[in-house]
Amino acid sequence: MGTEEHAAMSAGGDSDCYVLGFQELDETQVAVVGGKGAQLGELSRIEGIRVPPGFCVTTDAFRRVIGQAPSIDDRLDRLSRLNPGDRNAIRELSAEIRRTLEGIAMPDDVATAITLALARLGEQAAYAVRSSATAEDLPTASFAGQHDTYLNIVGPAAILEHVSRSWASLFTERAVTYRLRNGFDHRKVDMAVVVQQMVFPHAAGILFTADPVTSNRKVASVEAGFGLGEALVSGRVNADVYKVRDGEVVAKAVGTKRLAVCAAPAGGTQEQTIEAERQEQPALTDAQVVRLARLGRRVEAHFGRPQDIEWCLVDDGFQIVQSRPITTLFPIPAAGDGENHVYVSVGHQQMMTDPMKPLGLSVHQLIALPTMHEAGGRLFVDVAKRLASPATRAGTLTALGTSDPLIGDALQTILDRGDFIPSIPDDVAGGPPAGGAPAPIETDPAIVAELVERNQASVAVLERDIRTKSGTALFDFILADIQELKRILVDPQSMRVIMAGMEATWWLNEQLEAWLGEKNAADTLAQSVPHNVTSEMGLALLDVADVIRPYPDVVAFLQQVEDEDFLDELPGLAGGREARDAIRAYLDKYGMRCVGEIDITRPRWSERPSTLMPVLVGNIKNFEPGAGPRRFEQGRREAWEKEQELLERLRALSDGERKADDTKRMIDRVRTFNGYREYPKYGIVSRHFVYKQALLAEAERLVQAGVLRDKEDSFYLTFQELAEAVRTNEADDQLITRRKDAFRSYQALTPPRVLTSEGEVIAGAYNRADLPSGALIGLPVSAGTVEGRARVILDMADAEFAPDDILVTAYTDPSWSPVFVAIKGLVTEVGGLMTHGAVIAREYGLPAVVGVEHATRLIRDGQRIRLHGTDGYVEILT
Repeated sequence: MGTEEHAAMSAGGDSDCYVLGFQELDETQVAVVGGKGAQLGELSRIEGIRVPPGFCVTTDAFRRVIGQAPSIDDRLDRLSRLNPGDRNAIRELSAEIRRTLEGIAMPDDVATAITLALARLGEQAAYAVRSSATAEDLPTASFAGQHDTYLNIVGPAAILEHVSRSWASLFTERAVTYRLRNGFDHRKVDMAVVVQQMVFPHAAGILFTADPVTSNRKVASVEAGFGLGEALVSGRVNADVYKVRDGEVVAKAVGTKRLAVCAAPAGGTQEQTIEAERQEQPALTDAQVVRLARLGRRVEAHFGRPQDIEWCLVDDGFQIVQSRPITTLFPIPAAGDGENHVYVSVGHQQMMTDPMKPLGLSVHQLIALPTMHEAGGRLFVDVAKRLASPATRAGTLTALGTSDPLIGDALQTILDRGDFIPSIPDDVAGGPPAGGAPAPIETDPAIVAELVERNQASVAVLERDIRTKSGTALFDFILADIQELKRILVDPQSMRVIMAGMEATWWLNEQLEAWLGEKNAADTLAQSVPHNVTSEMGLALLDVADVIRPYPDVVAFLQQVEDEDFLDELPGLAGGREARDAIRAYLDKYGMRCVGEIDITRPRWSERPSTLMPVLVGNIKNFEPGAGPRRFEQGRREAWEKEQELLERLRALSDGERKADDTKRMIDRVRTFNGYREYPKYGIVSRHFVYKQALLAEAERLVQAGVLRDKEDSFYLTFQELAEAVRTNEADDQLITRRKDAFRSYQALTPPRVLTSEGEVIAGAYNRADLPSGALIGLPVSAGTVEGRARVILDMADAEFAPDDILVTAYTDPSWSPVFVAIKGLVTEVGGLMTHGAVIAREYGLPAVVGVEHATRLIRDGQRIRLHGTDGYVEILT
């Protein structure tokens, strides 16, 4: 680029550079030329990749223009306060901003810089004018299709006009909504513009270097059509679709391509009908597809991640006009050994599929008994070796499939392929068979009482001893205590109790259906069992409501709670001391719990008691005094009556006395042991909170020393990294910032139940055909059929219910139990037969269906639904 051109592009001072050629750009210059511009500059540097020439109008030019519209500041403030769902307000305000920007005359020096760059490339050539925002084509957010692109623009005047339009497209309704939904600050996003010579291809389309349907990183997907790629990108034509693996086309579907988008003689584009004999001809030969996929792998290798590439075929040569990261792929756990792995989601077993912060991930990995692998802020267990060994395969499939049929079916799908999991000798797999039967145990309630007492005593010792620990000694102490926790978790007696309850439940369901045709009989028999700390937690909040209900001033105050200091304000109200003491007593016993509690970084109820107030106020309004004890006694009575009914029916059968005696023994085991099922997690979470308080005290010391900006920045370090920061009084602030950005991106990802080391997401199915048309299929975990109003709730803080309501949510870990007393039924997207939500639903006699995929999207808040908890499906009635 010549001296004259540099001068034109730098008018107004060296700090303002208005035009940069592709050859001057790389991926570090997103702030200057936007995501698309930076990607094109980087693409131009890759050997063997042809990119049509062009330049970028930089964000300096955009800021120069927007600076001439001071009224925009107020509008941006208003825009940032809008709800992403308020489409009318977004439409009106964004249109105002666009009109303002389009009405500003382009400064002469900016226009001169652009026209000089055009003269260098050929000012009468045709160009594509594309927006390139600084929050676009990023690894964490693509913004694909959110801003405007103009094709076949000819002549300097037209190009200047379309550059102005591209600036204004930063405020299209769709772009504004996308930023609001993804947490991007409108003021921090600038717009550059790409001006790139047009190519007029025989064929064009999109290449995904990872399969966009299955996420398999080893399969490239090519979509192709005739003419410009615009028809394909906008969905106006049925494209040819090719799948390429290991240099070979492994699948091909040729679409009927009735039209193509071509350049219009006067500029712009026009649709053109394709002759009938060409409509079903492939746009590319197989050899061309393979060659294109090979180019895609080269681009992917350069950027270090799978790419979504727009390509054109011109004279049998491919040109790349755009490449962006595929942001929807779920990351793969890093193995690095070249072996095949099958990863099963831990979150789906723990009823918490949200991403975890690094400290939470690392602490859970330290506590977990199997080795856990991290990806996308979630944890996974590799079951490949267990599936490979004949000795452990069946047990693994049974255990995981019984808990979650979708996981079981996905694993069976992998095995049925026959080529991903090789069979290995039994001795290679290691470990006992999954689900192996423990030694028998007597049906003795004292066994459970002793286990609970030992666990409580162990936590009390931890609370006492940790007070004297600080600095690096604290981290050594916690590591030692985690070994104590592991010892408790694998205690043979504890394992025998849990397995005895589960096996008795399975026995009852299987035998009573065979003998009496009674489905899921154990659901009713397991109501109101003793020692269930999670169900007791829900009933105890009803007792707190009883204390507060007589004091209307306190009730009114609790309805308006907004901060976490409200407990200190209660004594100023009539009945306030009683209310405060009752809430504090509840928090003393259960305050270590919270939604997503397996992540140590999540705010506990003791730290954020306002979370419980909507549920507590709902209990005050919707229940009469004494509801907690009555609810427990009602469940106990229903279980006893069901037991008597079943035993009487059994005695009337052939060999009835033996069947009744066997059934009675199993019922006793269910009622003796099932309550303890929830206790180990209560013990883990109790310890979590003790650890957390001590670690936050260390983080606060790092803040005082200027090592951390905020004590919660410690959540973005692993346990080991935080220990090192305490030891050295140093922390990597940039690492923490990167981790925060990564965590935000992980929140937009949906974790798969099953994922392979090739990145393929294996989706299981229920494989049931005996259901009404339109029914939403799930797993029956608590018997009964109910109709009611669907309440689609994703945050427990929004949990306000009427007696007719059925809760529909993503997942329910133990912290949701206080809500269960207030609802009529439960539908979740995640869950299994023995996960916490299912156990508590059965104990409360609450009909429930879990594992209903996309339930929170398919069911609208307020719709009437019918929930079939016995047969495992949901009908939408209105």
